[in-house]
Amino acid sequence: MTFKEQILQGIPARLPNPKPYDSEINHAPKRKDILSDKEKKLALKNALRYFDSKFHAELLPEFKNELETYGRVYMYRFRPDYKIYARPIEEYPGKSLQAKAIMHMIQNNLDYAVAQHPHELITYGGNGAVFQNWAQYLLTMQYLAEMTDEQTLAMYSGHPMGLFPSHKNAPRVVVTNGMMIPNYSRPDDWEKFNALGVTQYGQMTAGSFMYIGPQGIVHGTTITILNAIRKIEQPDSPFPSERGLGGEAHLFVTSGLGGMSGAQPKAGNIAGCITICAEVNLKAVQTRHSQGWVDEVIDDLDALVQRVQKAKTNKEVVSIAYHGNIVEVWEKFDKEDVYIDLGSDQTSLHNPWAGGYYPVGISFEEANKMMANRPQLFKEKVKESLRRQTDAINKHTAKGTYFFDYGNAFLLEASRAGADIMAKNGIDFKYKSYVQDIMGPMCFDYGFGPFRWVCVSAKPEDLAKTDAIACEVLEEMMQDSPAEIQQQMADNIQWIKGAQENKLVVGSQARILYADAEGRIKIAKAFNNAIANDEIGPVVLGRDHHDVSGTDSPFRETSNIYDGSQFTADMAIQNVIGDGFRGATWISIHNGGGVGWGEVINGGFGMVLDGSKEAEQRLQSMLFWDVNNGIARRSWARNEEAIFAIKRAMEAEPNLKVTLPNMVDDTLLD
Repeated sequence: MTFKEQILQGIPARLPNPKPYDSEINHAPKRKDILSDKEKKLALKNALRYFDSKFHAELLPEFKNELETYGRVYMYRFRPDYKIYARPIEEYPGKSLQAKAIMHMIQNNLDYAVAQHPHELITYGGNGAVFQNWAQYLLTMQYLAEMTDEQTLAMYSGHPMGLFPSHKNAPRVVVTNGMMIPNYSRPDDWEKFNALGVTQYGQMTAGSFMYIGPQGIVHGTTITILNAIRKIEQPDSPFPSERGLGGEAHLFVTSGLGGMSGAQPKAGNIAGCITICAEVNLKAVQTRHSQGWVDEVIDDLDALVQRVQKAKTNKEVVSIAYHGNIVEVWEKFDKEDVYIDLGSDQTSLHNPWAGGYYPVGISFEEANKMMANRPQLFKEKVKESLRRQTDAINKHTAKGTYFFDYGNAFLLEASRAGADIMAKNGIDFKYKSYVQDIMGPMCFDYGFGPFRWVCVSAKPEDLAKTDAIACEVLEEMMQDSPAEIQQQMADNIQWIKGAQENKLVVGSQARILYADAEGRIKIAKAFNNAIANDEIGPVVLGRDHHDVSGTDSPFRETSNIYDGSQFTADMAIQNVIGDGFRGATWISIHNGGGVGWGEVINGGFGMVLDGSKEAEQRLQSMLFWDVNNGIARRSWARNEEAIFAIKRAMEAEPNLKVTLPNMVDDTLLD
C-alpha cells in the first residue's frame, strides 16, 4: 500500500499486528496512577470507541495493559509503518492545498528528529501533545486528505470531531486543547482527564502543528542572551562581536536539553558565550550532541570546573552539556568560586510532578520509578531540590550574577516549594522574568515577536530564497525605521544573514525571525509574489504563541503588564477569534503552555500562501490584527513603548482607532 493509500484509509479495516515497544526511542515517563477502577473502565471505553466493535475483545487487554503500564492509552499498535516527516507537499493526497500544508506541518511535529517522545505523540515540554493517541492521528490525516476548501475540521484536544460545511475564506482547521471549565485546571486534573482520553496539553506550538524544531527558541534565546549581556555591559556596539558583546565570552549557566530547552547551547554559541547546560536524561544529551546543538559532553563536576576555567582563560565560545543535575552545578561553581555572568533555567517546571523537573541526589531511572509509584515522595523531593537550587542561585547573585526566569515557571514553583525567592515586600520575586526585564519592553511592546515560515516544498533552495527575500525587506525597512526600533531591526538582519551558516533547520525547511506587523506583512507579500512568479513553492506563515498578542500568561508573556489585567485572558481569546475571520488557514487556542496547565491561555495560527490575490488580502488583514491587538492592550496598560508603537500604527492605518490611556500623577494618590 502506498503512502497516499495509507493516509486515505484512516483507521485500517483490518487490525495491524501489535508493535514491540522500542526502547531506543525517547519515551514519555509513566504517568501517575490517578484513575479509580470505575474511571479506568471509562478510559478503556473511550479508547475502544474509535474501532469497530468486532475488534474490542482483542484490543481491550492490550489497551488495558497500556493504561496500567504507562498511565495512558497510546494505541501503539496503530503507529504507521511509513516514516513520519515533513514530505514535499505534492506527496500528500488531497483536494485542498491548504489541507496538504497542514498535513506537512503535523508530520513535522511528529518527526523523530523533532519530537521529544514521538511514539507518545509528544513534541516537546514532556507533555506537549499533537494527539492523545494514534487513532486520532490516523483519522485526522484521513479527514485532511478528503476535505475541500468548503469544509472546516474541528479538533477537540487531539480528537477530530469531524468535517463541517463552511466556506473558502473560513479556517480549514480550528484547534482547541485543554479548554477546561476554570475550576478543573489543576495539575491533577490534567492527569485525570488526559488519562480518560478527553483532553490534552497542547503546549504552545505542539498542539497547533506549528513547532519547527528547536530553531524557534534558538532565535528567541539568542535575542534574550544578547539583550541580557547588554543589560550588564551596555556596550556601544549594536551587535556582538565574535567573542561576545564586550570582547570576551561570558559564562551562561542553565539547564534542560529537551524539545525547547535544547536550543540554549546553540543560542549561547551564536551570542558568543561559554554555555553550561545541565540535563539528567542521557538520551536528550546524546540527541543534542549528535545534532551539533551542543559542542561537548561532560559528566564529572571537577572536569567541568577545569573546562570552564580553560574556556575563560582562552576566551572560547563553547557549549557544554553536563550530564547530571543542575543543582550540583550551581553548588559546585559556588564552592569553587567560578563566576557566572548569566544564569537561568529551562527545565519543564510547568510540569514539575510528571517529569518536567528531576530532584537532585536521585538517579534519572530511580526518579522515574518514584514519580509513578510514590508520587507524593517525588513531589517532596522536587520541592527540596528547588529550595537547594534557589539557595545556590542566591549565593551567585550576591556575587553579581544576573539571573532571570526564562518563562518555565521556575520562580513560581520555587516560591510554592518554600524557597528563598521572594522580595522583601513578600509579593514580588527577587528576580525578574525575561519578559519583564528583556523581551517585554525591548520587543513585545514595540510589536516585535517570533514570525516564522515553512517552505512546504521541502526544498532547501526555497528556504534560502526566502531568507534572501526577508533580509532584503528588513534592510530596506531599516533605512526609514525610527531610532526606537533600530536595534531590533539590526539584530534580526544579522540573524537572518547567519541562518544558513548556523545550520538551524531540524525537520521542515523553516525559518524564524522577530518582526513587527509592518515587517511581517511586507515579508509575507514578497513571499506571495515570489510564489506567484514560480520562484518558490507554497509557504506556510505562523508564529510562536509566545508573541505580542497570542498569549495571556501572568508569569511570562504578560508579566510586564502592571495594571492588574495580567490575570485576564481577553487578549488571547480576542486574538484567535480575530485571526479566524480575517483569513487564517488554521487557528488554535490552548489552556496551558510554557508555564503550566491552568496558568496561561495561548493561541496561534497558520496561514498558507499560494501566490494568489486572495492570499495577499488575507495576510494584510490578519497579520495587522494579529500584532496590533496586543500592542493596543499593552498600551492601555500604560507601557510607554507600546503607546509609541500603537500611535505609529494609527498613523499608518486610518481605520485603526485605539483607546489610549490618560496618565495619572502618582503624587495625587499619596
